[in-house]
This record gives sequence, structure tokens and C-alpha cells, in this order.
Amino acid sequence: MSHSPSSPTTSTTTVSDDKNPKIPIEIVTEEEMTLIEAALTAAAAAIAAPAAQFHRNYRSIRSITLLSKRGLSSCTATRSTDIEDSGRVVGSGSPQKNKKNKGIVSFLHQYRKARGLSVTDFTATEWCEKQMEYVLLYGKPKKTKAMQAGSARHAVLEEEVIKRVKVQAESAEDVWAIKFMNFIVGANQLIFDGLTRELPLVGFIEGVWTVGIIDEIRMPVSESTRFPILVDTKTRVRATLPSEPQRRNGRLQLMCYKNMWDSLIADRFPSQKFYEFFSLNPHQILNQEIRESTAKSGFPSETLSDVVRYFLNSCSLLPKAHDRLLLRYELQEDQTLLGEDEFAYEHDWLTDQIKSCLEFWQGKREASFPPMEERWKCRFCKFASICPTNPNSEVKS
Repeated sequence: MSHSPSSPTTSTTTVSDDKNPKIPIEIVTEEEMTLIEAALTAAAAAIAAPAAQFHRNYRSIRSITLLSKRGLSSCTATRSTDIEDSGRVVGSGSPQKNKKNKGIVSFLHQYRKARGLSVTDFTATEWCEKQMEYVLLYGKPKKTKAMQAGSARHAVLEEEVIKRVKVQAESAEDVWAIKFMNFIVGANQLIFDGLTRELPLVGFIEGVWTVGIIDEIRMPVSESTRFPILVDTKTRVRATLPSEPQRRNGRLQLMCYKNMWDSLIADRFPSQKFYEFFSLNPHQILNQEIRESTAKSGFPSETLSDVVRYFLNSCSLLPKAHDRLLLRYELQEDQTLLGEDEFAYEHDWLTDQIKSCLEFWQGKREASFPPMEERWKCRFCKFASICPTNPNSEVKS
């Protein structure tokens, strides 16, 4: 069950030691690729902080890292789920018509107002727009056995390497502060250890506020020219490599992450617009547990705007992501590596894909269906019985 923005929420931090960094690993099943994850937490009331305060809270990233390794390693805002999956999105009926414009009401406005999209919204839309529409209208289907098995494996891996410490988040500002803390500590770990995982991102993709979590980032410490390599690991129920549409969907996901990463590194994060869009008060005092955590981690912060300034400083010290991206496929049964897909970032292709997805989200056209050669996707869809592509559908187009 999702929480309202004002209700208290329980968040967690991850503790590690210097010798054995504790890093969570995301497990994604094959069937999860065909289902839809909803996006993002909401927020509460707004004004931006003066940018002039930025340098007064500056600390070197090395001093922050040394302090952070003695305590907090990463922390995660976990309302009912994570930043890229806020759980069931409930709706009913069919898309409402805009009588004035005689078109479809924007799903972006109807379901993501003041919340933005997630990277998974983009990948789910690319997979099948009609399925995405049904998820928004009727809610996400229950997890399958394969998905439950993946979650169970995730939990086992998590218990092996991390110790969760609960932190009470009492406001939307607290939740966002924890997400930015996660990024800061993860960025420090990347610079000095050459590896981090589960790194949260927030930024613009084609003018739309978007959130996501990068599965893994590698940056070889020994190389003179160091570019972060973005990696995503997906598990397979069967010992086979995925089809081209599945690989294409995974490539889209990683390219979105690179786009967001590079935008942050290029200082394209308008703080004022961020506070306004997510209805956040940058001057609200964070709860005591979070203030204590930031102090122990080397970036003492009283308010959300303080944490954001450290976040922006961390971004300024990072390089752009490598143009080569990596998808890894593992067998769910025993975690053996089935294969890897290394590919080049294609900005023009990504832009075309995102613009096409946004046409659907912004209500510029009806939801489209997969091409005929990809209709095998329908065998995995929980909405097949009501989809117009099904000759036995209960609903006819």
C-alpha cells in the first residue's frame, strides 16, 4: 500500500566497513521486463534556497568519503517501494476524453502530476503502450512466481552483504534528502573504490522530470582516463539469451541512465524548478536521525537545500559516463553468467524513442500496439483477455 506524502515512512540505511563495502544487488526476472513498474513518491509545499549559500557548506569529496566510510555507506528511502516503483497505481475505466480538444487526456498529467516519470515508465511504454495504459487504468498485476523467486534471491544477496538500519522519514523532504544522501555516498564510493550500485538519479529527459536507479557503475581506479561504465544485470528463468526486443528494452533503460547522468554532470539540474515541481520546501528542517546521519557521513545538513548543495557539488566532481554500456544476463537458478551485451550509446535513437513514448504520455495520440512480429509479447501480458489485439478479447476496438 502506498503512503500519502505527509504520512510518516520508514526508510533504511546501509552500513559497511572499510574492507568489505556492503552493496545491494538488484535482481530483475525475465517476466518483469514485460510488466510495468509505476513511478516515484510525491511531496509537500515549496520555495527554493538561495544559491549563494553553496560554497559555505563545501567540503572536499575526500574528507566526506573518509567520514562516510566510518558510518553510513548508503541509505534508501523505502516508502512502500523504491524511487522507481511506487507500487500499484489505481485507476478505472477507459481513457477520459478531452471534449474541448477532442483528444485523450494526458496520462502524464493524470497519473504523474507533481511526480514525474520513471525510467521504467519509458521502458514499459516502449515494450507495449497498450499494456502501459491498462496498468495505469486498472493497476499493476500481482507478482508471478518467477518474480517472487527473483525477489527472494534479492533478499538473500542483500542479507549477505548489508546491514539495514531503519531511519524514520517524517516528510517528503526527508525522503528526498535520503535519496540525495544515497547519491553522494555512492559517488564517493565510485571515485575511491571504483564500484557502486543502486545509485538513485533524478533529472530531465526531453524536458520531463524523470527518476531512476542505476544498477551498477564501474570506474577502473588504475586507468588514467576514467569514465564511469553503467551496467545493468538481469536474471533469466531459462538458460537462454533474451530476444532482440528484450535487449532493445534493456539498452533503452541504460541509455536513459546515461542521459540523466551526463545532464547532472553538466550542471543541468535546476534546483528551483525541482522544488517547485515536486512541491518541496527546501528550508524545512530535516528530522534528527537524518541530520545525525549526514553529520556522521561528512556532509552535515540541516535542511533539504543543504543536502542538495552537497549533491550538486558531488555531481560537479564526476566525469561523464562512458559511451559503452553493458547489459549482463544471469541464470536465476544458480547466478551463472549467460552472456553480456556491450553496446554504444546512441543519442539520436534514444531521443526518437523518448519522444515517441512522450506522445503517448502527453495524450497526443492513442496507445499503439507492438508490431506483428512482436505480438508474442501478448502471451506474457496479464491484460490479454481485454486487449483488442486478442481475437477473443472481451473488449473490441
